[in-house]
Amino acid sequence: MAGEAGKARTVLLATEKAFAADAVSKIEAVTSAAGYKLVRLENYKSKDDLLKAVADADAMIIRSDKVDQAVLDKAAKLKIVVRAGAGYDNIDLKATEGKGVVSMNTPGQNANAVAELVFGMMITSARNNYDGTSGFELVNRSIAFYGFGAVARAVHKLAQGFGMKSFAYDPYIPAEKIAEMGATPVATVAGLFEHQYVSLHVPLTAETKASINKALLMKMPKGGTLINTARCEVVHEADMVEVFKARQDFCYLCDVAPDDKAAKEAMTAAVGDKFGKRLIFTAKKMGAQTLEANDNCGVAAANQIVAFFEKGETRFALKA
Repeated sequence: MAGEAGKARTVLLATEKAFAADAVSKIEAVTSAAGYKLVRLENYKSKDDLLKAVADADAMIIRSDKVDQAVLDKAAKLKIVVRAGAGYDNIDLKATEGKGVVSMNTPGQNANAVAELVFGMMITSARNNYDGTSGFELVNRSIAFYGFGAVARAVHKLAQGFGMKSFAYDPYIPAEKIAEMGATPVATVAGLFEHQYVSLHVPLTAETKASINKALLMKMPKGGTLINTARCEVVHEADMVEVFKARQDFCYLCDVAPDDKAAKEAMTAAVGDKFGKRLIFTAKKMGAQTLEANDNCGVAAANQIVAFFEKGETRFALKA
């Protein structure tokens, strides 16, 4: 249980998409120092492998791996699961709460990595993927954030360096606090889409799923660009295709293509030879794919597990 110090524990590192070797070494250094055993299940191909491995685990560290009722049914000893990263829609929080398992994430640990990817995609699009034609500069342009958590604030910090103007809406952060952090508060989601760039930083929930639709996107000014480093599913994909067809100036920059192959193909067809300029998809989820973010997220997850068992700390616990 939490706060029961000095006991032997087994920590399962379950990563279908493995951490870098150096990050794994640092994770193991943390668990070993606490007297815990680290069991590694990396690059696994079948959920059956996960179901088998979780049987003896007191704790789990995951990335985008799914922890659902089937996993929990096999996890007789599990007390805590930590998602090494910010997003946590891959954890069934109702199921973990129902079994008395604490779920956590590691907010802010990959914020700079994601922010740099945002600007990498913005510059690539603005400069026409470096094809030799004239593009435009980012200075004095506006960027609006849907959600103003750690990642959005890291993007905002870079935007300030580029001489951009920042706007933000977050239902969980008071307007005066947003202003204190240097962005102009916006009263509604719709108000964000009055600006050239809109950057999405919201979790996938019943409320946000497919919420970024044609009505919002068509409000954007000339050169309107949607940046999505959150989840593909928050964008209404059929509407996105319609917007591409209706507006030759619109751009969509997304960290990973839609899972729906037909949606990906429809978007790509709609932009034609402007793929890589008006439409950018990363080959896979790349926001946190830096050496530094690997280290930060993995080590934070390991430290949170140790603090949970040894001190009863639940600072980053998630609620359904």
